[in-house]
Amino acid sequence: MPLYSLSQSLQSQHRSGLLRYSSAITAASLLFSGSYAAAQETDPDLEEIVIGALRLPTPISETGTAVSIITADTIDDLGVDFVLDALTLAPGVTINQNGAFGGLASVRIRGASSEQTLVLVDGIAVNDPTSPGGGFNFARLDTENVARIEILRGPQSTLWGTDAIGGVVSITTKGPQDGLSGNAFIEGGSFGTFRGGLSGSVANDIGDLRLAATGITSNGISKADEINGNTEDDAFDSGTLSANGGLNLPADIRLAGSILYNRADAEFDSFSGGAQGSVADGDELSETEEIAANVSLLVPLFDGRFENLFLVGYSTIDRRNLSDGVESFAADGERLILRYQGSFALSDMQRLLFGYERDRTEAGDDDTAINGFFGVYELQPIDSITLSAGVRHDDHERFGGETTFRAAAAFQVTDQINLRGSYGEGFKAPTLFQTTFFCCGATAPNADLLPERSKGFDVGVDYTLPDGLGGLSATYFNQNITDQIDFSFAVGGYLNVDEVDTQGLELAGELKPSERLQFNFNYTLIDAKEGDGSERLRVPRRSGTISATVRPIEKLSTTIIARYNGDELDRGGIVEEWFRVDLSGQYQINDKVEAFARVENLFDEQYQQILGYGTPGLSGYIGVRLRL
Repeated sequence: MPLYSLSQSLQSQHRSGLLRYSSAITAASLLFSGSYAAAQETDPDLEEIVIGALRLPTPISETGTAVSIITADTIDDLGVDFVLDALTLAPGVTINQNGAFGGLASVRIRGASSEQTLVLVDGIAVNDPTSPGGGFNFARLDTENVARIEILRGPQSTLWGTDAIGGVVSITTKGPQDGLSGNAFIEGGSFGTFRGGLSGSVANDIGDLRLAATGITSNGISKADEINGNTEDDAFDSGTLSANGGLNLPADIRLAGSILYNRADAEFDSFSGGAQGSVADGDELSETEEIAANVSLLVPLFDGRFENLFLVGYSTIDRRNLSDGVESFAADGERLILRYQGSFALSDMQRLLFGYERDRTEAGDDDTAINGFFGVYELQPIDSITLSAGVRHDDHERFGGETTFRAAAAFQVTDQINLRGSYGEGFKAPTLFQTTFFCCGATAPNADLLPERSKGFDVGVDYTLPDGLGGLSATYFNQNITDQIDFSFAVGGYLNVDEVDTQGLELAGELKPSERLQFNFNYTLIDAKEGDGSERLRVPRRSGTISATVRPIEKLSTTIIARYNGDELDRGGIVEEWFRVDLSGQYQINDKVEAFARVENLFDEQYQQILGYGTPGLSGYIGVRLRL
């Protein structure tokens, strides 16, 4: 949901202390137990609340932060299968994938590297501890279990610690709905692709539970682009299981938990010595198994004014690559998070957030840990102004202490105009791989490796059109990253050698001429440069999307979306600009049965996201969904 779309009535409601306290209890439990869907049934206004930005439930207009929210309804309108594709709706976000159907997929925010994007699932960090840079592969994350995605742009380490240099992608999974309910779907289409799933949930005053299973199988396309003579299809198979729920205990105490499991096999192609991205047909297979889970206990005191959240989170990944049927790579890692978070409403105008986290990471036989303490103070001196400031200190077992600061302000000038601004700092500790790997004649890893650091600010304005016709949003940002880590063959290891400066403009808009017609757009202009003045790799200077949703009759909805990605520099050459159009639609046959279809790459555009890797041409999918 766009930044500007917060209704004025909701803003005034949340300035009352009572609703603040009750919303805080609900929202905190939603963040960590994944039970957003259940609350959505009873309180649709929760769509307007940002949870991740300040780790407190806050109306968008009061955060002072550049945030984008993508809901399950928006995902349904687009018909996309993977979170990666949904993220293109957010300004400032760049996606890259090494070929469709399971190819390595990364997300950059405001020109920072993909490894500097922190990814959370139900509040738990799921970045891969076994990868060299500690990034997250979005290729396997299905949208079917996703209730909500929040994208926080800019440095966020004050609240989220390491890895959040460029920003945060926070994903909340679907939770149980009131009563007894179920859902099943199946779809099929181009490239021998079949996808399906089922879910069931139950909820009452005692507690709630949701179970779900989804899967996809596809013959795929050649990861190495067919235009370069590569003809071998690379298959993809993925299955996901999820469960979440909780118990409602006396005194409004809630015990909750969630687990998300994925198993995937993805064929990919080999590196070659030639041009065109140095990739060609080959017999390569990646096998991956992932788990993200948490258990939390929410204890409200003093009529909800003082909340206490205790959480244990765990994520693990097991990766194995085979080349011509022989194992060529294997790695396993895990991450254990212990968290306490307290929030206290000092008055109707003041809130205090504080907490402690221990983040232990393990990859193979090596491990390390960070202990972090954080605090945030929020003040609303008058109804139209919200100020917040926070500080965090992290103590890393190998690199010592790191302190980061963040401040934000929001000013509701009129009923239609909201001004906002924020400043933040970030850091990213070197990964276990970076601190232990050496080669090429070196006798030991670099013992002087330092954490990466960032600082940045943004200022923005949100304008709400009268009579609910939509709104516009504009944000200017500026960010600097120092001590960036890179690999050097000359020294046979990792060094702090790079500096990155980015600045740019993010635009977003929504127009609702009528109840049956809606337009959305976003546009990003990024100037991203390395310390030597050279252009940043894989960051287009211009990118954007525009969509139109039409509901000619109550039972029918259609959406057309056009995506543009400008020229970008890649290793070995330039990836040319591309423009792609997709079309999707849903028809409600009756109260329980819905048919849906989509056409991707409507005009059969030939393009690449990464040099040498292909993308699907004109393709189509059709399916049916049953709701019980």
